[in-house]
Amino acid sequence: MKRRTLLKNLATIIPSLWLSDAVAKGNIFLNPDGSSAHIRVPFSPTWESLSTYSVPDWYRDAKFGIWAHWGPQCQPERGDWYARGMYEEGSDQYKYHREKYGHPSQFGFKDVINVWKAEKWDPEYLVGLYKKAGAEYFVALANHHDNFDLYDSKYQSWNSVKMGPKKDIVGGWAKAAKKHQINFGVSVHAAHAWSWFETAQRSDKKGDMTGVPYDGKLKKDDGKDKWWNGQDPQELYAQNHPLSENSADNGMIHKQWNWGNGVAEPSVAYNEKFFKRTIDLIDKYHPELIYFDDTALPMWPVSDVGLKIAAHMYNSSVKRTGQLKAVINGKILDEQQRRCMVWDIERGQSNQIEPLPWQTCTCIGSWHYDRRIFENRKYKTAKAVVQTLADVVSKNGNLLLSVPLRGDGSIDSEELAVVEEIGRWMSINKEAIFGTRPWSIFGEGPSTLDLAPLKAQGFNEGKNKPFTSRDVRFTKKGAFLYAIVLGWPEDGKLIIKSLGNSSGISVKKIELLGHAQIDQFKQNNSGLSIDLPGSIPDLSYAYVLKIS
Repeated sequence: MKRRTLLKNLATIIPSLWLSDAVAKGNIFLNPDGSSAHIRVPFSPTWESLSTYSVPDWYRDAKFGIWAHWGPQCQPERGDWYARGMYEEGSDQYKYHREKYGHPSQFGFKDVINVWKAEKWDPEYLVGLYKKAGAEYFVALANHHDNFDLYDSKYQSWNSVKMGPKKDIVGGWAKAAKKHQINFGVSVHAAHAWSWFETAQRSDKKGDMTGVPYDGKLKKDDGKDKWWNGQDPQELYAQNHPLSENSADNGMIHKQWNWGNGVAEPSVAYNEKFFKRTIDLIDKYHPELIYFDDTALPMWPVSDVGLKIAAHMYNSSVKRTGQLKAVINGKILDEQQRRCMVWDIERGQSNQIEPLPWQTCTCIGSWHYDRRIFENRKYKTAKAVVQTLADVVSKNGNLLLSVPLRGDGSIDSEELAVVEEIGRWMSINKEAIFGTRPWSIFGEGPSTLDLAPLKAQGFNEGKNKPFTSRDVRFTKKGAFLYAIVLGWPEDGKLIIKSLGNSSGISVKKIELLGHAQIDQFKQNNSGLSIDLPGSIPDLSYAYVLKIS
């Protein structure tokens, strides 16, 4: 009896997938009298071991997170991948860089870091704003492909504490997240600096600077009388290696993202340094989530350092908290890998209810801040974000939304308006999002037909039919079914075909969240017919019917 009671009690602290076979595998050890036990953290750096992972409930319940994809590449305010594009002769970013800073042989990305001061950054205000908008987790950029660590990095001298703003960016975000009691995550992108920065090895092919090398091959000895004297630019650029095959083709980086198709293979020392930096990040800041911008895991399959990091992330979570709270996001996962972590789809979403939790990551603008989007008012609207959220959650997914910050760390007025409107919608309708699970079908309506397939990391966003008043997405929680309707019909009459007599649901009561009970409805073989209130509610592009 003691043995059964003990195992039942352990269920509150051990991930569910462990319980069924934990004793058999030797992960739980009972004393001879059955009175106590200890847990052996089970994960080793293999896909087979990681496949016993179970997604924690906090993440499954959260559904919505906000991401600060913010670092020194936001300083020029000229869009994503600036530190690569500024070395692509003739590109928009190259031309802009020459006009604003000078030629990349004289003012390289290392110098952009030096002028980045983040003087208006207020993490406490921003995280509070995001929580008010309904976000249940917050993710901070820890480093990008630019190889610059945004924390007090023990193994990377090029970091935000020693250079640029001279602030512990990740530390500031973590402190704010703790104060606002929101789950904290980090995103790590630096694995690909090895090939991503190859453009910095180039020189102009025409014009007054023809043949003058950019600064990507500079070494420590070149820093005499420079602001970076004593620092080695190769710690940042990592370009002391031969170029990848067809490196002159700017698009080749995408074909070589999975360390294939002729990419220059990273050295053992490079891989080991990345491993140490990431372990240092995990151990210092204890994130609940780590997002990898990689196919599967960093360096896979040319190195096992990504597997080692994943095992450490899970094991340290159990050791620190007594339960597995950790989440790892990875891209382009096979069936086994989807059991090892949470599949992330970039700028797109699944077309079905996925059996395992997954995530869409997208941005209301460019991943790195682009002032032109603000000036031209081209951000995603709150309507687009909310409708995407409803679609993703109905399919067992989460939405991670990037809200790009200006170089100085402030949020612009257009972005603020979007975030605040999302918050107003969530204040009324959040119960149809947070803590829910998918119903038997994800939805109905014209937008469910002829769905655009995923491509590579995702990228089917905006390629499906626009949502209409006949489009519905379903979620459930306890005894309630939520129908999120993505538009208000002109005549005020709604028919939900999936809730007819054959649905197995006998509708007793309908409430329009934020308003009142709906008395005029009829369920028959054609569906559930509803007479909506005469007055159209605010934010009616996604209103929720709570059905019991």
